[in-house]
Amino acid sequence: MVSAILFDRDGTLVRNVPYNGDPERVELMPAALPALRRAREAGVRMAVISNQSGVGRGYITLEQVFSVNQRIEELAGEVGPWVICPHAPDAGCPCRKPQPGLILQAAEALGLEPSDCVVIGDMGLDVQAALAAGARGILVPTEETPAADREAAAEVCADLLDAVERALTWVQV
Repeated sequence: MVSAILFDRDGTLVRNVPYNGDPERVELMPAALPALRRAREAGVRMAVISNQSGVGRGYITLEQVFSVNQRIEELAGEVGPWVICPHAPDAGCPCRKPQPGLILQAAEALGLEPSDCVVIGDMGLDVQAALAAGARGILVPTEETPAADREAAAEVCADLLDAVERALTWVQV
């Protein structure tokens, strides 16, 4: 059974704006508010896990990432701890999805085991990271999601609200 939902940020909670460091460019995905409301109503703990390679590449700063995250919470309400990987893809870190590090860190921040969590994201690497950590994963594809990711995912939902509803069938509060 699952006790927490870990959300990917870009492409899942908000529209993907590559290397976004500008809070004014934040736009919630259409189902984000009802999905978050539903998770809160169910009493599910939440966190956000996000690769932010723009920091490691020198395109944006950690402060910019934090201000974008703050803007998301202004629009959507508190979503729990934010766990990010600021490393460039070639850094070889254990936290960059599809590695399990972000899920492990988020679970620890919530006082849970990774197996108590479900990860919802828009890319196969979100689901791969979940599985690598021993969590469950749900893919919510967008127009940017590769077809191979859609075909490989065991759980695919049409939008974020559908994914939260599916996750709630696994939840133990």
